[in-house]
Amino acid sequence: MNLSQVKGLGLKYSARSRVGRGIGAGTGKTSGRGHKGAKARSGWSIRLGWEGGQMPLFRRIPKRGFNNKNFKKVFTIINVGELNGFDDGATVDLKAVLDHGLVSKEKHSDLFKVLGNGALSKKLTLRVDAISGSARQKVEAAGGAIELIPARTYRPKFVKKARPGTGAAKSEA
Repeated sequence: MNLSQVKGLGLKYSARSRVGRGIGAGTGKTSGRGHKGAKARSGWSIRLGWEGGQMPLFRRIPKRGFNNKNFKKVFTIINVGELNGFDDGATVDLKAVLDHGLVSKEKHSDLFKVLGNGALSKKLTLRVDAISGSARQKVEAAGGAIELIPARTYRPKFVKKARPGTGAAKSEA
């Protein structure tokens, strides 16, 4: 056997090239950074999206669309099958679910929704913000009741007042 017959170990990754270890190593002296200038110094990095003063791509392309994620309704969701841990005839609302430990107290939202996965064997009264059709059928089939919490409405910040001499006074004459 000689050196030309030796096979590699079949490693997935080749060894990392070490820079700055002398000119004989191939990447010594300037370590592949060229001579002087900001790019040769430590701590240098280019800002993301910077194209050397040219108008960058993200500013050349027009804005498109919008999203309303600040106003998105996020529900605390629980399935009908998980409600069997409550006593028969109990009233189940978000507070009761949190106290039972069925939902994380840190990660819950203020709106409560019940979905229809699983079977329900207890007669329960549910106080919820929303409920799916299949969950409603299962609760009512078990003899339970559903109480929907009315959606909170917010009055407008500014209400325009009718200007004097217009509106109701003019229509009467």
